[in-house]
Amino acid sequence: MSEPVLVWGAALLIAGLIVLPYLLRFRRRVKLDRERKEEAAALGIDKPAAQFPYIDPSRCIGCGACVKACPEGDVLGVVGGTAVVVNGLKCVGHGRCEEACPVGAIQVGLGDLKSREDVPLLDDHYQTTVPGIYIVGELGGLSLVRNAAFQGRRVIEHLPRMESTPGVLDVAIVGAGPAGLSAGLTAATSGLSYAVFEREETLGGSLLHYPRRKMVLTQRVELPPWGSLDREEYSKEVLLDLFEGLVRDHTLDVRFGEAVIEVRREEDCTFTLRTAKGEEIRTRAVVLALGRRGTPRKLGVTGEELSKVMYRLMDAEGYRDQKILVVGGGDSAAEAAIGLSCQSGNVVTLSYRRDKLVRLKKKNQDALDALLASGKVKPLFASQPVEIGPDRVRLKVKDEEVEVPNDWVFVFAGGVPPFDFLKKLGVRFGGGS
Repeated sequence: MSEPVLVWGAALLIAGLIVLPYLLRFRRRVKLDRERKEEAAALGIDKPAAQFPYIDPSRCIGCGACVKACPEGDVLGVVGGTAVVVNGLKCVGHGRCEEACPVGAIQVGLGDLKSREDVPLLDDHYQTTVPGIYIVGELGGLSLVRNAAFQGRRVIEHLPRMESTPGVLDVAIVGAGPAGLSAGLTAATSGLSYAVFEREETLGGSLLHYPRRKMVLTQRVELPPWGSLDREEYSKEVLLDLFEGLVRDHTLDVRFGEAVIEVRREEDCTFTLRTAKGEEIRTRAVVLALGRRGTPRKLGVTGEELSKVMYRLMDAEGYRDQKILVVGGGDSAAEAAIGLSCQSGNVVTLSYRRDKLVRLKKKNQDALDALLASGKVKPLFASQPVEIGPDRVRLKVKDEEVEVPNDWVFVFAGGVPPFDFLKKLGVRFGGGS
């Protein structure tokens, strides 16, 4: 055999050894992504919930850079040579996929809102369909502290400047979470007359409901004139301390313990806010930074009124040597189960209505999977509580009923967002509502 033939043969062999494993891995990945996509469609988790990565298939080159960039690890896949959303419920709005796409084929946002009955219609300055009423933060559909702070600042910057009127605020801000505080800080430094109304006795918004030491994702956040938050994660306590420092250092007018229960539009196009304490405040504009949590969603079962039934976990270390049932399949339920199972003597059972957990952040999924595998958390999938007793809980698991001994029940079934409050104001949503 001639030397050129041997050389070519060796080159082909080497090329085959390099290329063949890559092709096999590529085929396995495509097959896995296709199976994940089919399963997600069957479970109904591939549809938008809030923010969502929208992919332009005409521009996508199927390189998979977006899949690798997503910190949640399970949102995107490549099927048929094009990136697709596999598990839309896991998207929390990092935007890493958008940054990683080499051809600009991805945009993380809310998409076309005309059919979204869960998102209020807003213009480019976050004004609702009621002139003078603005919505910022999670209530508008986008999560992350970064988005909330940006929107709170921008809405104040775009408010029309008018001559002051005695007894009428330029803007009233409802909610003292990241969006509301950013709006208040911007109003204060802009010389506007304002007030921030917070129903809780302290600030923080939805952060108040997080467990102790929970890590909060921020990405880079600008809070002029104070500065910026540079780290991607802060503990709940550090972030709340920072916000309290902002209120103190800039003497922000935050009125704690004043829940706004009514907003009324007057004939002169101003608004009157009425608080639970009976106080009435007039203002030219209203910024609603209420969050989407609303009131906790109940299970509607016998015994739910017992004092052992809780709807949030503040400090897992306060529970030891207890038999605990955690109900829910989202991140709040997972974090509660993880925290409670780490305390000595606890027996933790996780009840979820689906056959599997489908919408957890990757960090929580990995931690919970390890606890389920070790038996520290006992799973009861495809289950629903039907009766809560003083020392046990009865659940329906598929087609049969079981009883588990119990000291505490933690319910994380989501919240009822304040949509009725908005609709009463005349705020329109997608879908014609």
